[in-house]
Amino acid sequence: MNAGIGHNNGPSMDRGVSYRRHCWTKARKQLLPSMPIEVLRGRVRRAREIGLDYKTYATVRATTGRDIVAFLFSTNALRLFREAQTLEQVRAEKLAGVIACERRALTIAPLTPDMVLAGQGHVLDSAAAAPGVHNVWSKAVIVMDAARGAGLPADAVLMVGDTTLEREWSQAGRLAGYLDAARFFAPAP
Repeated sequence: MNAGIGHNNGPSMDRGVSYRRHCWTKARKQLLPSMPIEVLRGRVRRAREIGLDYKTYATVRATTGRDIVAFLFSTNALRLFREAQTLEQVRAEKLAGVIACERRALTIAPLTPDMVLAGQGHVLDSAAAAPGVHNVWSKAVIVMDAARGAGLPADAVLMVGDTTLEREWSQAGRLAGYLDAARFFAPAP
């Protein structure tokens, strides 16, 4: 249940919440120690393939129950602000290193999808227009569903952005989560 206007984000008053939380915690504790080492190695390898640290990857996977199959990068996260601008070398290399995962751009006006793909087509698979700054929530939901693309489950797409508004767009699109661009593009340790 989503908190509405005036909600103080206190504990849920729904019946059975504490019991469900107890069951979930118990199930997680039983699962983690018994996860086969090959499964763990595969997940570490997958995190590396898509350019995430294991903790971030495991958190998204545990939250959604799905693998990440696509990233949706805002043009702010890509540091693209004007026509004919190219990606910084570090960002282009990071995107080029993402294996077996779609890389989509969410273009913020005045940029259009065609403008962004013209300069970065080799490291981006597709682009779509972002919701307008003044869009109502229902319009943002429709725009984010279109940006995600047909056939991709929302909870398998991770948004990489730079602003609070972009975090809200990821929520409107019911995406797997939101990752700050500074964290995604940070040098690997």
